[in-house]
Amino acid sequence: MSELFERPQYQTTAPEYERYAIEHTSPEPELMHRLIRDTNLAVTTPGMLSGLLQGRLLQMISFMLKPEHILEIGTFTGYSAIYLASGLTENGKLHTIDNNPEVAHIAQKYFAETGLQQKIITHQGNALDVLPTLNGIFDLVFIDADKENYLNYYEAVMPKVRQGGFILVDNVLWYGKVMSPDALSDKETRGIAEFNQHIRNDHRIDHVLLPVRDGVMVVRKR
Repeated sequence: MSELFERPQYQTTAPEYERYAIEHTSPEPELMHRLIRDTNLAVTTPGMLSGLLQGRLLQMISFMLKPEHILEIGTFTGYSAIYLASGLTENGKLHTIDNNPEVAHIAQKYFAETGLQQKIITHQGNALDVLPTLNGIFDLVFIDADKENYLNYYEAVMPKVRQGGFILVDNVLWYGKVMSPDALSDKETRGIAEFNQHIRNDHRIDHVLLPVRDGVMVVRKR
């Protein structure tokens, strides 16, 4: 059996590949290092942070698109919002939604330190309740929230994405669990598997699944 098929179960990226990729990616700014440290000190699930490779990928996509309007579902401590917002046009705005007020102060602190607080609009509450209150059309959407609702979020934001706009969805490999029928009894794994299948059959879009970190689905609305 080749090396490719000898990786541990549920491992999505070979560690040596990821280490090499990180070594050859623009390093984390000092401010983002502090954000990571504060997140680790404040929460029990710091792994929810996107991480350097994905953060830089989000930033690069934002730089390429130069969006005027971005929507994020899942603020957490603000890491991904900062990287996404860095590519906004001069008068661009990023709307970000989260339902955990206990970590909101961390995000607000770092939005201010980056000078992006005027570009980032935060919303507290359930995303499915907040989304209908948001007016306007978005150029770029990033979904990284509770996995069992991925399909609901996707369908809720689709009418709010411009033609030719993009939706990015995190954790679509879910540690490789989506490839194991035995894991589909877990509601989060099942939610992601159903979302991935829905994307596969959605004729309104073009899409590619990137095996970066835990998997990023890139969707373009036709």
